Parts: sequence; C-alpha cells; structure tokens
Amino acid sequence: MSKKPVTTAAPSADPMLYGQLRELILSARVSVARGVDLIQVRTNFEIGRHIVAHEQVGAERAAYGQEVLKELARRLSAEFGRGFSLTSLKLMRQFFLLYADRKGQTRSDELIASAIGQTLSDQFQFPTQASPPFALSWSHYVFLLGVKNTEERCFYELEARNQSWTLVELKRQFDTGLYERLALSRDKIGIRRLAQEGQVLEQPSDLLKEPLVLEFLGLQEQAHYSESDLEAAIINEIGRFLLELDKGFLFEARQKRFSFDGEHFFVDLVFYNRLLRCYVLVDLKLGKLTHQDLGQMQMYVNYFDRHVRREDEHATIGMVLCKKKNEALVEITLPRDANIHAQEYQLYLPSKQELQRKLAEWTGRA
Repeated sequence: MSKKPVTTAAPSADPMLYGQLRELILSARVSVARGVDLIQVRTNFEIGRHIVAHEQVGAERAAYGQEVLKELARRLSAEFGRGFSLTSLKLMRQFFLLYADRKGQTRSDELIASAIGQTLSDQFQFPTQASPPFALSWSHYVFLLGVKNTEERCFYELEARNQSWTLVELKRQFDTGLYERLALSRDKIGIRRLAQEGQVLEQPSDLLKEPLVLEFLGLQEQAHYSESDLEAAIINEIGRFLLELDKGFLFEARQKRFSFDGEHFFVDLVFYNRLLRCYVLVDLKLGKLTHQDLGQMQMYVNYFDRHVRREDEHATIGMVLCKKKNEALVEITLPRDANIHAQEYQLYLPSKQELQRKLAEWTGRA
C-alpha cells in the first residue's frame, strides 16, 4: 500500500497576536475618523512592536515567522482591505526596529482604551527631547526607512518636521544630497549637530552648502543662456529657490536699484532672512568667479549696511552664485571677517555617491 504524501499545513496565525492587531486597527480607525492623522504612524509602530515581540518568544516561532506574517497579511487584508500586505507588515516591523527608542510614545493598552472615551492623541506619552515624537506621515517614514545612515536619517526627519516638507520636497532634498552638502561645510561637531538638531541658523556660515542645486529651473547645462535668463528662471520658481536657499528666507526685490555719485547700481536679488535678521544679497554670475565680482558685492554689502539696514538688524550677507569659484582667489581678495561668500551652483542633480565619498574623506581628516 502506497503511503500518502505528507502535506505541511500552513501555520495559523496566533489567535492572541491576531486579536491584538485587530484591536489596534479598530481603535485606530475610530481615531482616524476623528481626524487624527498621525495615528496611522503610531499604529504601524505598535503593529511592528507586536510582531517583533511575537518573534522573540522562541527560536521555533522565529523560524517560521515569514509564514506567520503571510497569514497575518492575508487575514488583515481580508478584513481591513489595503495597507496590510506582507510588504506593509515587513515595513512596520522594520519601522519599529529602527525607532524602538520611541516605544514610550505608544502602548497598546492605551490604544485599546481609546474606545472608552479618550482620544489617542491625549493618551500617547511623548518621549524625551533626545527621542522626538513622530510628526510625519507614514509615507514620509517609509521613505526614511530607505536611508541607511542613522545620522542622515535623523537629519531628514528633523528637517521635514521643522519645515513641513511634503513627501515630494523630502525626496528632492535627499536626491540633491542636502545632508552631505551641509555637512561638507562643517566640522565633526557641526555634522553631529545636524543629526541632533537639524540645520540651526545662528551665523552666516550656517547658510552655506556646496553646491546650490538648481535643477528645477529647467535650464540645460550645455545650453546658451544669459544671466538675465538665469534670474528670470529663478523668479519663475522662487518658491523652490527659497527652499534650496534654506529656512527663514523672504524674497524682497529683483534688480534692486540704489544710487550714489550720480551712478545707478543694481543688485540681482535681495532677500531677507528672518532667523538671522539680516539682508542677503545675491549676485548671479555665469562664468568663473573674478575678484571684480567679489569687489562689486563688497560695495553692495557696504551700501546696505550703511544706508538700508536698521540698528537692530545684523550685518548684511553677500552671496555671489557662480558656475566656478576659486577658493584661493576668494581668500586673497576678501578680508577674513568679510560677510561675503562665493557659492557654486549647478543645473543638474549631484551624485550622492560622490558627495558621500567627499564627506567620508573630509570627516576622515577633520
């Protein structure tokens, strides 16, 4: 008599685990209906926590955890619809593992207790300053899960929260290597501070990043265009240019005219930074930086300091944006305490790999 083939039954999801996740989702959906948007992030964090805790019960369970996740995904999707696929559950698990230090923000019994009257936002316990509360959408955090460097991930989370970046803006800043561009102008302590506090503007040098990336202007790198074309393109995309410049910038004027000794002079772009409380003058140069460009900006800055800024405002900052700068020329032309900076710009996205390589070299010898 032939033996019947042995079939292995698919593992059933632990009833207690399934019940816990079910209660989490039900209570979360009540709160979402009340307009509590961040509850999805906190619920997904709790789902990840329960999954990890379930896996840690014993080696045998961990061995077939993948099958358990598949079964959970099937049952949760059948009852609650989209958002609980196997991929989604894996992301929630990864989310908890990366942000486990924030487990003081949520507790499953508090989530469940919301059904008896308190809103979830009232019940969440916010962590210490070293571990900031979740403040972004789930889509933001899914993107951040792909940022491998811990300090870089912390920086982008802080900046996205502090500047209310949309997901599109967050992706753009990551693609342009904002973290690396800022870090390259700082020492090791300054780089660490980026991860702990985000970008803090306290002095003119805090504005510097190299290069400025203006890919959103739509100008081709090899095409012929004038300084007026560059200026017009910036004005047309002023919102995105302000985002690239950095936080606190307000646009004041284009081709700002001032006169003395019967001559008229024009500053290409005039901004005001409300955080530093000072004017920021921008001059656009297509070619290689010259000492005449720096001297001209020094004259603009002197005029604003003497005739425009108020006594309660800080010294004017001058920025010359150019395609190619010469550090030695800048150093020999300007006084050491000059409030003038030359910055390169480029019309295409930089290579993050190249920026990371430069940063590794810089921190290695800093």
